[in-house]
Amino acid sequence: MSYEQARWAEDDRYEPLLSEKDTTTVEVSDDGPLPEDLTRDSVELPALEEPELARHYTRLSQMNYGVESGPFPLGSCTMKYNPKFTEDLAALPSAGVHPDRDERTVQGLLGVMQGLQDYLARIGGMDAVTLQPPAGAAGEFAGVLVAKAYHDHNGEDRSEIVVPDSAHGTNFASAAMAGFDVVELPSAEDGRVDLDALEAAVSEETAALMLTNPNTLGLFERDIEEIADIVHDAGGLLYYDGANLNALLGQARPGDMGFDIMHYNVHKTFATPHGGGGPGAGPVGVVSDLAPFLPAPRVRETDDGGYERFDPAHTIGKVHGFEGNWLVLLKTYAYIARLGDSGLADASAKAVLNANYLAEQIEYDVPFGPFHHEFVASAGDQDAADVAKRMLDYGVHPPTTKWPEIVPEALMTEPTEIEGKRTLDQLATAFNAVAGEDDATLEAAPEATAARRIDQVAAARTPQLSWQALDDE
Repeated sequence: MSYEQARWAEDDRYEPLLSEKDTTTVEVSDDGPLPEDLTRDSVELPALEEPELARHYTRLSQMNYGVESGPFPLGSCTMKYNPKFTEDLAALPSAGVHPDRDERTVQGLLGVMQGLQDYLARIGGMDAVTLQPPAGAAGEFAGVLVAKAYHDHNGEDRSEIVVPDSAHGTNFASAAMAGFDVVELPSAEDGRVDLDALEAAVSEETAALMLTNPNTLGLFERDIEEIADIVHDAGGLLYYDGANLNALLGQARPGDMGFDIMHYNVHKTFATPHGGGGPGAGPVGVVSDLAPFLPAPRVRETDDGGYERFDPAHTIGKVHGFEGNWLVLLKTYAYIARLGDSGLADASAKAVLNANYLAEQIEYDVPFGPFHHEFVASAGDQDAADVAKRMLDYGVHPPTTKWPEIVPEALMTEPTEIEGKRTLDQLATAFNAVAGEDDATLEAAPEATAARRIDQVAAARTPQLSWQALDDE
């Protein structure tokens, strides 16, 4: 237990500082372009002196847990440490370029974008890449729209997308949002794609199969070439969910496996910020036949060695402003350029090594294997959510729980390549300590955090987002 955790645990009287303060009314100027019904004449703010305000936010930061606090092994979410050199680069005044400037004045920016398109295409085995989508899920949606446009252009009105039962929830959502019917594909007993079930699922209505490899259980789809043949023989496309590309960097490429479309989760794979509502980035790569349908604009090199924006011939249009979230993309470019081919391959090798080492050290059962960068253990007779809450008391962040559902009381764990042996041993100690505890102890957890067991449904449906809400209680 950390010092701060112990301090909060000892003080049950803790109340947020801002809720205890008087307010001050600040007059607001009504000079502006907004209509009167959308403005206000004054706003109430907490009456705080600077030291009080600084202490409040420092305290909140100490109560919060992040990847800079300790291990953050959320399975499939791939919570990586974001190296500070990329933040320094994005903070340079020369990086703050307005996206609407004439392309003649932003050749450096366009050159980096074209270079990143090339990097990502080579890493994924794709022929063309768009940088526009602002997140992984947005990349999925854009990729599915590209598939739809491709089939429509060929005069084929295909209505279905096949999605494995262990897939990320965004796969189902992206397919449905694009207007497709979702056909759920059951897993085989070994946790991989059931080839017989796939044969039965595809038809002339199949637009695509959405798949990640390794899959959500961390298992490599050994029959991926046969899977690709089954889908292609039915006239469908093979879509690669880039969530688990972290396991393959420098080792294998989706394009070489037969995938036609893929999105890149740059936060998972290339250590840009993850979560917090954005901005993010979810570039999409495609094989040459699909390149004319990518969002516009893209960037290409001109005959004179410069760079220009252009619209693909049959583009689906814009899915985000300009070429995407530039500063996130800049961080991605910097990360890839800094590591290079050997560094990226080393990162994936360490991610696989760390997951396998940690799985060997814990006492919980890991029903599926051999796996790569992540594994799914089972809490057995314990409740996985209670296990997670109890792990907080040991000063580490717990894994993802209750998913995928094909593992009972799932503990989905991904330590990533950033952790060393000492941290992995710390995680294993926490897992094993909780594995030996009784239900009463688990059900009372967490005991050493600033907030105890909360009403998770109420927190999701009626979040308190301002200091007034705290004060009204």
